[in-house]
Amino acid sequence: MARVLSGTRPTGKLHLGNYLGAVENFKKLEGQESFFMIADWHALTTEYDSHAKIRENVIEVAIDYLASGLDPAQCTIFIQSEVPEHAEMALLLGMVTPLGWLERNPTYKEQLREITGRDLYTYGFLGYPVLQAADILLYKATKVPVGEDQLPHLELTREIARRFNHLYKSVFPEPEAILTSSPKLPGLDGRKMSKSYANTIELSDSPEVVDKKVRQMVTDPARKRREDKGHPEVCPVYFYHNLLKNPALDKVAHECSNALRGCVECKQEMAELLKKFLAPIYERRKNWEGKKKDVIEILKEGSKRARLIAGETLREAKTAAGML
Repeated sequence: MARVLSGTRPTGKLHLGNYLGAVENFKKLEGQESFFMIADWHALTTEYDSHAKIRENVIEVAIDYLASGLDPAQCTIFIQSEVPEHAEMALLLGMVTPLGWLERNPTYKEQLREITGRDLYTYGFLGYPVLQAADILLYKATKVPVGEDQLPHLELTREIARRFNHLYKSVFPEPEAILTSSPKLPGLDGRKMSKSYANTIELSDSPEVVDKKVRQMVTDPARKRREDKGHPEVCPVYFYHNLLKNPALDKVAHECSNALRGCVECKQEMAELLKKFLAPIYERRKNWEGKKKDVIEILKEGSKRARLIAGETLREAKTAAGML
């Protein structure tokens, strides 16, 4: 049976991109030996100077997991920092990871360029792919659900595993990607939807907030006036019409291309589709918000189960490296 590991940083509540790009995929993997982590150590790599909300966000992410349909009886939901073996394994793997591998990381370069107002020139941020490798290898995960933008990280994990196995003994399997079928979601500003860019639609957003956010979305930049003909293929709003399977998709494209509908009308129609899609998650979420003690117990039990496997792998890796 395949063993699956994936996780989410608790830098805020989960958004639509997290759901379609990750959590929806998680649900398909229940029944296998699946571990879904709330990666609070990873949150500190960029939020180290605004850490006060991380503990609160851990609970919010857990609620989002449960509201999205993850069943703790079918998978293990746990908190990364409650399994201290993650930190020790990262230290061990860091000893064999060449610095150049980290400096070439494309996501590292992108976020240094895109995220302003925060000093990311830290050891923790440069080295987070090693911690990510530790997260995966600690459970000897064979399958990792990721989006295409995460493939370089997974390949680095495979390289670290190969190097460790070559230097010492074969301890770690090389994990394979399970690619999500969802494309990269555009955020409110047209860039990739990301908490780092503050351009998200959250799973916890009320219908009123969804309406407000959709009204703010950018559209075809070439369409300045109502009478200008649009280009649906470059419009984030049309992207969501397509994603949400609007039965009138061809009509939307025709009317936009021929200036027969305005962007305001197009946004309103899309917002109704989006609210209908999010409604079951939103209702389940309200229910779990009233059961936070139960959520905490789920996380405690999940972290205990995770530690049993993590401890065994760490002992094996330390023995291979001559530490025990």
